[in-house]
Amino acid sequence: MSETTRTETLGVRLARAIAAKDEVALRAVLADDVDFRGLTPGRTWEGTGPDAVVETVFGSWFEPADEIERVVDVSERDDVADTSHVSYRFDLVTPSGSYVAEQQVYYRGTDTIEHLRVMCSGFRPR
Repeated sequence: MSETTRTETLGVRLARAIAAKDEVALRAVLADDVDFRGLTPGRTWEGTGPDAVVETVFGSWFEPADEIERVVDVSERDDVADTSHVSYRFDLVTPSGSYVAEQQVYYRGTDTIEHLRVMCSGFRPR
């Protein structure tokens, strides 16, 4: 494990894995039985385990042709009891144009994320 990985929170590691579209890194921050729920404009998502999260994030939310150009902002707030928060915003390009998307994430876990809640703004035109 690198020094950076040790000092970054699970939330920042999650954001970086999604931005890089790195399935291995995403799986590394998730517990084997992660309880996942997500909300995007017009749809809810849920599942248990890393496969459910990876399939949703890289199979539905961000398609292979979508290019995340940069992470505009990653910010964390103080924990609420045992629940941590991270938000991040991406600039991205899809076959249909340039967009920005923001996600708010609440999670629990010490070594890996065991409880994951994600709310997404959807792709908004830049």
